[in-house]
Amino acid sequence: MTIAPITSVNVKQAVPFFGVSNMEASLRFYVDGLGFKMKHSWIPDRAEDNADGRIRWCWLQLGDAAIMLQEFLPEHLPNQTLGTGTSVCFMCEDALALYREFKSHGIQTRNVHLSETASG
Repeated sequence: MTIAPITSVNVKQAVPFFGVSNMEASLRFYVDGLGFKMKHSWIPDRAEDNADGRIRWCWLQLGDAAIMLQEFLPEHLPNQTLGTGTSVCFMCEDALALYREFKSHGIQTRNVHLSETASG
C-alpha cells in the first residue's frame, strides 16, 4: 500500500512517555541529576485520583529534548511493569485532523478512552 505524504506538517515532536514507580526518585534523577527542567506538571485534585498533593505526571525538558513521566495508582497500572519499556507520544498541531487523514489512507485505528491517557 502506498500512502500519500501528509499535506501539512502536523506532527511537531515525538516524546517518550515513561511510567514510573516513584515520581520523587525519578525527579531526583532527571531534574537534580541530569539537569532536566520541569515545564508542565499535574497534581491530582479529585478524591478519586488520590489527591495527596504529589506530582503524578510531568513534562521535563533538557534543551530540545523532552520526556514525560507518570506515576500510576496501583489500581490504574498499565499492562506492563513500571520502569520497563516506554511509549512514544506524538505531539500534533491538530491530532483529529491527523487521525482523519490516516483513516482516509486505510490505516487501522482503535479507540482509546480519555481516562486511560495522561493529561496535563
